[in-house]
Amino acid sequence: MSQALPLSPLGTVTATLGRALPVLPVVAVIALLGLPVTPGGEGGATAADAVSGLVVLCCAVRLLRGRRRPLSRTAAVVIGLPVVGIAVAAAGAASAGAGITGLARYLQVFVLVPAAVLLLVRDRRDFRLLAWSFVGLALWQGAIGMHQFVTGTGASYQGEDIRAVGTFGASDIMGMATVVAFGLVCAVGLALGSGGARQRTAAVVCSLVLLLPLAVSFSRGAWIATVAALGAQLVLAGLRRAVKVGAVVAATAVILVGGFGFGSAMLQERISSITQVADAPDQSVTDRYTMWAAAVDMWREHPLTGVGLKGFPEHRDGHASLALSSGSDTAGAGAAFRKQPLLSPHNMYLLVLSEQGLIGLLALAGSWLALLACALRGLVRARRAPSGNGAPPGLDCALVACGLLGWQLTDFMYADIGGPSTVLTAVCLGLVGWWALVDPASSALRSQAGPVPVAGPLEEASAR
Repeated sequence: MSQALPLSPLGTVTATLGRALPVLPVVAVIALLGLPVTPGGEGGATAADAVSGLVVLCCAVRLLRGRRRPLSRTAAVVIGLPVVGIAVAAAGAASAGAGITGLARYLQVFVLVPAAVLLLVRDRRDFRLLAWSFVGLALWQGAIGMHQFVTGTGASYQGEDIRAVGTFGASDIMGMATVVAFGLVCAVGLALGSGGARQRTAAVVCSLVLLLPLAVSFSRGAWIATVAALGAQLVLAGLRRAVKVGAVVAATAVILVGGFGFGSAMLQERISSITQVADAPDQSVTDRYTMWAAAVDMWREHPLTGVGLKGFPEHRDGHASLALSSGSDTAGAGAAFRKQPLLSPHNMYLLVLSEQGLIGLLALAGSWLALLACALRGLVRARRAPSGNGAPPGLDCALVACGLLGWQLTDFMYADIGGPSTVLTAVCLGLVGWWALVDPASSALRSQAGPVPVAGPLEEASAR
């Protein structure tokens, strides 16, 4: 019986690329967010947005060629539930243009791209490839951000151009923080999971490195969401491991901030400001409270359907108090000083409540909660699976999925969609959806939809 000859290095690369071909468009979406944002192009479509449309098209072509039913009934309901509120709010928009624009954006972020990613990911190796892509993008943006902090070429913060914003510019100060936080959550999930020793070691190193750019982003919302997500990952991975990793992180923080004085004064001041949101809030917190109150007031006038998609800016002045400033000051990172208008409440739940009403909020939040419940159920099943190397197979995927969704749901209390990094939210929801609704360790839903291609026994063994 003849034995297969070993592949040459070029053949190995070609085979690897061929196997990963279905998810390469998704990798391209992530990679394109490493490009600089065009000055003056804030709020418009980016190259990553365009390629996300290509991802949806690739998925549609694969479904047509395979002639199979794409989703189970339950998965279709969970992924498609937001369409109800989005469609109702689009019909109630102030203008047809605003309705169509808002409809396209919400469908892209919360329905179409997540569904496409869910269907293009075939097994845990694809999942891990996308998770490492997040880590790679975070390292790239974090390196640029650290350079900005050290050289004083970042966005303006307390009169100094030291705020790390990566390639997103001063107009999107949350962009780099979001990317780095996603990468950190993925790295921690991979480090705590069931991969090989080399993968776990690399993930630990990446996790520690990414703490630095996240710190100098000075983004309080990203800090809170990251602490919540990482804490949840550690607890879900096991209390004993949580204590060990927590000790390492705490020691690293003490060395960097206490020992070397790495940005200690500004970081301590920024951290302490988190606890002053009620007693002595700064102007940015006051603006946020004012816009939150305006969003609630809009909802009270239109409790079921809201004021319509893209309606918050138009109705803001009629519901906001005089405490609201004219806009936030932005400067640095290659951009001149400008006043950036406050066009959203910086709270996704209140934005949906004001523009889509109770119908939209219940549909969208219901979809997210269903994903969270299914993802946690899958994590429990993964932990019960037989273990060969100290950690159950698939535990890393489970921790990444739960961490990403936990981070996003927490961050939505301080932020909403907008900016180039928004497309990453869609990819995250797709990854979470695959783990929660497709992976065999997390769900038995595929039996309702016919066969779904997964890795065979040998492939799955190597994918663990």
